[in-house]
Amino acid sequence: MSAPRNISLIGAPTDVGAGSRGSSMGPEALRVANLDTVLRGHGLDVVDRGNLVGPMNPVRPPVDGYRHLAEVVAWNEAVHAAVYEELRIGRLPILLGGDHCLAIGSIAAVARHCREAGRKLRVLWLDAHADFNTDRLTPSGNLHGMPVACLCGHGPDALCRIGGVVPAIEPGWVAQVGIRSVDAGEKQLIHETGLDVFDMRYIDETGMRHTMEEVLRPLDDDTHLHVSFDVDFLDALVAPGVATAMQGGPTYREAQLCMEMIADCGRLASLDVMELNPALDVRNQTAIVTVDLIESLFGKSTLVRARRDDVGRERRRS
Repeated sequence: MSAPRNISLIGAPTDVGAGSRGSSMGPEALRVANLDTVLRGHGLDVVDRGNLVGPMNPVRPPVDGYRHLAEVVAWNEAVHAAVYEELRIGRLPILLGGDHCLAIGSIAAVARHCREAGRKLRVLWLDAHADFNTDRLTPSGNLHGMPVACLCGHGPDALCRIGGVVPAIEPGWVAQVGIRSVDAGEKQLIHETGLDVFDMRYIDETGMRHTMEEVLRPLDDDTHLHVSFDVDFLDALVAPGVATAMQGGPTYREAQLCMEMIADCGRLASLDVMELNPALDVRNQTAIVTVDLIESLFGKSTLVRARRDDVGRERRRS
């Protein structure tokens, strides 16, 4: 099954799950960088649904280990409804964040859609951070550091049950790439859970090509691939416009290879773009780079290349 050619952009302008302000402006920065025009240039049918509406960021301290829990729940419920509706009508949703707590609603919607369609789900988490904290482990209470844990059932009931099934996903469905910042307690929980993490040491030792081959190998025609792309996945020199910029991440070329290999596999069916913070950017540089990488996810390449499944079919014929 090929990736859908009908794209829906959904803005979620909030930084309610983050520790600093600014990612609420991320959706508009991507629009200013001409995301819709770039995608249409690849023959895609692109509809911009505008921005979702939710509560303001109250800027309060944590309560029982969580900051802004009620507001995060409200935003994720809105995201879940919007993403699920686009999937229901056969379109590929691109969620424009906003902070990464929004992936709870987005991925819960994708998991619900896959259950109803009888399809397998693979989540590719591109990020500097594992986002596997809980109320007991978090040093900050910021829920943008907890979405993967919540999706796997380690979190408050109001977030874990979005989508109707707890847990929304199994840890084995997730592959994390680019990880280089994990809190102490988080490390132990990841180890106990068996989360599949391809950290920067693994990429340094084996290369991005081998890493992505490992990540994409389990995918087949019956797999829905969801990519959750936190812009701080990129090295801080490439993408300064994020609140939690980390040195030592993928270079521009490594990131391009990652995206091109995802495009080649032909399985991409939903996408999050998270944590772009224009308040910390330089002349929208990070948004421009992000749009460039998204374009590679949808087919931009230096030369015409066959998709991985097309190559496989040709080899079987010979």
